[in-house]
Amino acid sequence: MKHFFIFLAFIFFNSCQYIEKQVPSEKELLQKELKSINWKEVDEYPTVADCETITEKKQRQKCFFDVISKLIQEKLDVDSLSILYPDLDTIQVKVTVFPNSKMKFEPDFQKDSVAYDTIRIDSILRARLVNFPKVNPAIKRGLPVKTQFILPVIIKEKDKK
Repeated sequence: MKHFFIFLAFIFFNSCQYIEKQVPSEKELLQKELKSINWKEVDEYPTVADCETITEKKQRQKCFFDVISKLIQEKLDVDSLSILYPDLDTIQVKVTVFPNSKMKFEPDFQKDSVAYDTIRIDSILRARLVNFPKVNPAIKRGLPVKTQFILPVIIKEKDKK
């Protein structure tokens, strides 16, 4: 009989795992997961082939920004922006990298932009900023995502001879 009570106590304590526990609903779990995601940061920044070998996240980001800035400056150096607007030394360019690896460039004019023909500058940028090398989009949780950032592009004044 003593063994029977021990066996019964053993069954009773082990059966606690079979008692129905309250499980959160799918919506609650989804909301909790969405709140835990930092939407301002990506897991991997966009990158170009020149930066693929860099493993550290911040250095890879800096490499990407440096390469894109250099390419933009090279494409704008051959244009007449520095002649048309000699006092314009820097343009803020909003760069958008889409999940399908396409890029879009838009000037981001500051409040002093009334001094410049923004439509003309925009059309020059759109005409010149084409045929960039393939860009791998940013990655968030294993999926490619759209990213936007603003790069300051220095317009170099051409040598006058």
